[in-house]
Amino acid sequence: MMTIQTLRKEMQDVLENNILHFWQTKMVDRENGGFYGRIDGQEVLHPEAEKGAILNARILWTFSAAYRVSGKDEYLKTATYAKEYFIEHFIDKEYGGVYWSVDHKGQPLNARKQFYAIGFALYGLSEYVRATGDREALDYAIELFECIENHAFDSEFNGYIEAQTRDWQPIADMRLSELDANFPKSQNTHLHIIEPYANLYRCLQELKAKESCDYVPVLGSVLPVGISVPQETVNRVEAALRNIIGIFTDKILNPETHHLDLFFEMDWTRGAGRLESYGHDIECSWLMHEAALVLGDPYVLERVEPIVREVAKASEKGLRPDGSMIHEANLDTGHVDDDLHWWVQAENVVGWFNIWQHFGDEEAYERAVRCWQYIKDQLIDWENGEWHWSRHPDGTLNLVDDKAGFWKCPYHNGRMCLEVIERSEEM
Repeated sequence: MMTIQTLRKEMQDVLENNILHFWQTKMVDRENGGFYGRIDGQEVLHPEAEKGAILNARILWTFSAAYRVSGKDEYLKTATYAKEYFIEHFIDKEYGGVYWSVDHKGQPLNARKQFYAIGFALYGLSEYVRATGDREALDYAIELFECIENHAFDSEFNGYIEAQTRDWQPIADMRLSELDANFPKSQNTHLHIIEPYANLYRCLQELKAKESCDYVPVLGSVLPVGISVPQETVNRVEAALRNIIGIFTDKILNPETHHLDLFFEMDWTRGAGRLESYGHDIECSWLMHEAALVLGDPYVLERVEPIVREVAKASEKGLRPDGSMIHEANLDTGHVDDDLHWWVQAENVVGWFNIWQHFGDEEAYERAVRCWQYIKDQLIDWENGEWHWSRHPDGTLNLVDDKAGFWKCPYHNGRMCLEVIERSEEM
């Protein structure tokens, strides 16, 4: 079995030389700014493709985290470039929030407000603050947190809605993508709100620990370290994080199957049939655990940790003998999406690594390593950089879906590497 030292070394090599190098050398748009919107599965660049908020926020997060962990200036340079472009072109200065997409020149293209995308903007900006102590990024991060709380939070039934119009009016089609069912609440959006809320709370706690000045929220001012934040702000973020952890344990988790249901009505009635998303299950198992650990309440952690293990165990249904994990299944229709997607494999590694790290489950470590071997053998493009979107069940490579694009970012695979690198340093 591969040692933790070898695993860490391999992850660092793939992160730096396969993933980050690809994005720095092939995706930076020197003519129009920011990053290109698409390289397709045949390695063809589409310089006039739309630029999505999710893609750009995830790039910001990835390079911010890479700089924070490695200390390498080249990653700080890219992170700062990403941060400045995002603030300039994706932040809606009139109504708040972020645009769903801009055109290749950086002009608003789709101005709808999808709270999933706003969550990722918060995630990327808060990580940049963790890495740099940048006040401008902090101000925008807190502004986006307040935006989600003010516009997406359902004070009657709890939880967060999917989307609104640019000026925060109801919108008929709330779907995140054409692949999703049209329901007002989803597991996926809540998953990517708990993620940035945990990161923002961690960020604020870190800033409080080294505060050296009074925090006055004036956009544009920059302090390298020691930004003090009002306790009221910290308390609001803490309360929101505590609440959304409870939403997962009490609303989204299916108590009969231990899978996470995917779509809901406003009153949390489950919708869209019996769907199981194994990639989201294993991803949520560790993100929910992370949120509880960051919150630091032993009573919450005591409640969450058994659920973490139950959700991870439920995801085993999607595992294959070679360590890979299929995407999802519709139990009502019998349809199984057994493509082997890049993001599912990345989250599969982190999820089982987390189970091993915190609960001493040696089989979980073996699962993480087996999936890592599958990734190396089947998904990493060692010649051109980055990872392929997926392999089909028959083993053929998916060259139709993007190598880089609206949904194909350096976040799942980059984060997998960073998680293993950081966690192994702590052990």
